[in-house]
Amino acid sequence: MTVLHFDYRMEISYEEPVGRCYFTIKCTPREDARQHVLGTEISIYPEVEYSWGEDSFGNRQIYGCETEPHRQFILHTAGDVEILRTDYEEENRAEVMGIYRVPHGKCVPGEELLEYFRAQDYSGLSSPYEICMELMHRLHRDFSYVSGITGVGTTAEEAWKLRGGVCQDYAHIYITLLRLAGIPARYVCGLIVGEGASHAWAEALCGGVWIGFDPTNDCPVLDHYIKIGHGRDAADCAINRGLMWNGGAQSQNISVLVEKREKERK
Repeated sequence: MTVLHFDYRMEISYEEPVGRCYFTIKCTPREDARQHVLGTEISIYPEVEYSWGEDSFGNRQIYGCETEPHRQFILHTAGDVEILRTDYEEENRAEVMGIYRVPHGKCVPGEELLEYFRAQDYSGLSSPYEICMELMHRLHRDFSYVSGITGVGTTAEEAWKLRGGVCQDYAHIYITLLRLAGIPARYVCGLIVGEGASHAWAEALCGGVWIGFDPTNDCPVLDHYIKIGHGRDAADCAINRGLMWNGGAQSQNISVLVEKREKERK
């Protein structure tokens, strides 16, 4: 087994003082068959009491309200996650499967994605897993990683027309294609080993279990990934949501570091 240490820091600065702020933050890794959270520490500035909960997808979240005027909001969380020896995230629950079968939000195909899907040859692919792997390889071949040309609101069809985007766009397009193939698929937000920002990939239902695929890096999700949450598209997995009074223009800076805490144990 492998233990990963993560360090996540988000700083939001406001042009004018914020008089009151309600916040919901999803920044804590999930518990599932592939990973076990050994412990986390969370600090928030300004200091404020917060509560724990889960959203409708089972993602862990903290929420609270800051009533004192402030011009900066800082979240810092760190902890360790044990990656277990399994190649799937969790077993399927039939009562929630349906919402991941149908187009939704940013994962609704337009004419160009439909044309691309129909042009693919799926002969010889006998299982959902084989289709997932083949579609991942083809998307990685036909789509390019280009930062700065898409945004948080870009849909799968819009990104596909550009033939370039970032990990969120790869995940949205891949999920759209899998659902067209009749395979339930969901969006995942998480972290990977290295330094940078959060990452996005997808999970697909194969043989009764949910398996992770990373089309950005053209590989299955292995022991250097930490999962934070999943949903129908990126909107369901937004790390930070809030409602505030005043504040004016704001800027956000996020830094992430994930590293192996120790060597793999036998």
